[in-house]
Amino acid sequence: MFVVHFLENKNVLLSQLLNKVPIVGEDVVVKGRKGKVSSITQIDEKQIQVQLFFEKVKVNKGKSVVDNSKKKKR
Repeated sequence: MFVVHFLENKNVLLSQLLNKVPIVGEDVVVKGRKGKVSSITQIDEKQIQVQLFFEKVKVNKGKSVVDNSKKKKR
């Protein structure tokens, strides 16, 4: 069992106790965000730091705002 710290730009996102350590290039989902493992650093025999690179979230600006002016006011 290994203590795996998932990092993004020196910020710790998640620390987990895992049986299998992810490899470089593997797809990972942390807190609902998709990312890839960019590097792995082993601190000692039980602690490992995994550096992640997250994909940019695409914002869909095509949705229109609902017009509430036509609703009946009470």
